[in-house]
Amino acid sequence: MSRLRRLRRWWPVLPVAFLALLVYAAIPGRSTFTVSPETTYVTGPLDAEGYVDYQTALNQRLGEGITPETNANVQLWRALGPRPEGGNGMAPEYFWWLGINPPPDEGEYFLGSHRYFEDVLKIRQEEEEEKPADWFEEFFGEPEPNEFRFPPDPRQQWNDRLDRTRKWPWKAKERPDVADWLRRNEKPLAVVAEACRRPKYFNPLVASPRVGQEEPRLISCLLPNVQKCRDIANALVCRAMARVGDGDLDGAWQDLLTCQRLGRHVAHGGTLIENLVGIAIVMIASDGQLTLLSQSQAPADRVRGWLEDLRRLPPMPTFGETLNRGERFVTLDAMMSLARNGPGMLDQLAGPGGPAPAKNRVFGRLFTRSIDWDPALRNANRMYDECVEASRLPDRPARQKELAKVEAGIKKPTPGPLARATMNRTERGEMIGNILIGLLFPALQKVQDASDRVRQAERNLHVAFALAAYRADSGRYPGKLDELVPKYLPEVPGDLFSGGPLIYRPEKDAYLLYSVGPNGADEDGRGREDAPPGDDSRVRMPVPEPKAK
Repeated sequence: MSRLRRLRRWWPVLPVAFLALLVYAAIPGRSTFTVSPETTYVTGPLDAEGYVDYQTALNQRLGEGITPETNANVQLWRALGPRPEGGNGMAPEYFWWLGINPPPDEGEYFLGSHRYFEDVLKIRQEEEEEKPADWFEEFFGEPEPNEFRFPPDPRQQWNDRLDRTRKWPWKAKERPDVADWLRRNEKPLAVVAEACRRPKYFNPLVASPRVGQEEPRLISCLLPNVQKCRDIANALVCRAMARVGDGDLDGAWQDLLTCQRLGRHVAHGGTLIENLVGIAIVMIASDGQLTLLSQSQAPADRVRGWLEDLRRLPPMPTFGETLNRGERFVTLDAMMSLARNGPGMLDQLAGPGGPAPAKNRVFGRLFTRSIDWDPALRNANRMYDECVEASRLPDRPARQKELAKVEAGIKKPTPGPLARATMNRTERGEMIGNILIGLLFPALQKVQDASDRVRQAERNLHVAFALAAYRADSGRYPGKLDELVPKYLPEVPGDLFSGGPLIYRPEKDAYLLYSVGPNGADEDGRGREDAPPGDDSRVRMPVPEPKAK
C-alpha cells in the first residue's frame, strides 16, 4: 500500500515531464552535428533548419563554368525528348539547372530499340499471324521451329540480331528491320553527333518529384537519359557497321568517334552509374573500331589519322574522381536525412522494399538529439579521402592493397543490444555512421577493375592502330612492338594488370595482342566471349566473325 501511495503522489509529475519532453523536441534548430569541411565537407548552402542542401551544393560544383551552349547534355535532351523512358519525365528543377526549357512533347526524338520492337515489330508480327508458315522465316531469317522445339522469343531474337549487327559489317537488304530502325533515328542521331562535339557535360542530379524534402534526395535521382545513351551507342555502332558494309569508311569512323565521345561525356557525370555506363559505351565503340580496322584494309595515312583522332579524345575519369565528385555527396546527404528524419530512414536505405521513413518529427528530434553525428560524418569523409588517395597511386597492386584496407575498415560488426543501450552520444553516432557507410559504399575492387579495364582497352586500341599503319607501310606486322617506336607510337604502353609488357604474338597476316586482365592470370588471350571464357583484355587481328546465336 505504501508503494501505491507513493506512485499516486508522483503521478501528476508525469504529464509535466512528458510536456517538457515535447517542448524540448520541438525547439527549432539542432545541435547534433557541426557544419565544417571535416564533417559536412561543404559548408553550404544551408536550409532554414540549418541542414546542408547537398543536392544544390553538388550541382553547383558539377555545373561550374558550363553554359547551355557548351553542355553536350543540353543537346542530348533535344535528341531524347522530355520523357526518354516514358512516365512523367524530369522535374522542372532539372531543366532549370540546365538553363533550358524542357523539350516539347512532340518532336522527332530517338526511338529506342525496345520501343521500336513494341511499336513496330510486334505489331507487324501480329498482322502476319494469319499468313502461311513461311512468314516466320522471312521475318526472323530462320525456319519456323517444329512441334518438338520451343518457339523462339521474338524479343530475344530482335536483341540477338542487334547484338550481331553492331559487331560485324552488314547491308540493309540483309537486315531490313535494323535498317528501318536506323532510318527512323537519322535526325536524332545527327543531333547526338552535334552534342558530342561540345566540350563539356553537366547532368544535374535532381530527386524524383515524389521524394520529399526530408528524404535523402541524391540517392533518389532519376537518370533516364543516361540509360538511354547506351541504346544510342548501339545505334551508332550498328550504323557504322552498315557503312563499313557499304564501303563508307569515313562515315563509319565518324559514327564510332561520336560513340567514343558520348561514352566519355557520360562517364564524367556525378555518379558511379554514369561512370559505368560511360565505360560500357566506350568499350562498345572500341570493339567497333577494331572491326573497322580489320575489315577496311585502309592505307597507312588514313589509319594514322584515325590514331590521331583517338589520341585527341579526352581521358576517362578515374574511379577516385567519380567517388569524390558525387558518391561522397550521396553518402553525406543520406546521413543528413537520417539526422533530420529519424531512424526510419535506415530501413528505407537498406533496400527498395523497406518501409517509408517515419514522419513523426517529435520522435525524430529525440532520436537525433541522442546522437553526435560528427563521428559519422568524419568517418565517411575519411573513407572517401582514403579512396581518392589510393586511386592516385600509379601501381595497380599498391592501389588494390590500399583499397582492401578501406573495405576492411567498412565491415565493422554492429554492437549487441546491451552495448547499444549503454552507448553515449558519440559512440552512437559512430555506430550509425558505420551502418550507413556499409550500406552506401560501393564495391571498390569491382569499380577499380572496370576503370582499369577501359584504360587497358584504350592502350590496346592505340597499339592495334599503330600495328595497322605499320603493316600498311611495310606489308607485314612487326616482329616486336618496339619497332612501332617512334614513327607510330611515342612509346609502347605496358600491361596495367601485370605491370609488365603486353603479350604480342605475330603471325604472317595476323596477331594476338593482350593484357592478362584484372585476375592477373595469363589465359592465352581468351576473353569473356571465348570458350572457355577468360579474363584477358585482348585484340585478335583479323577480328573473328561473331558466331550466330
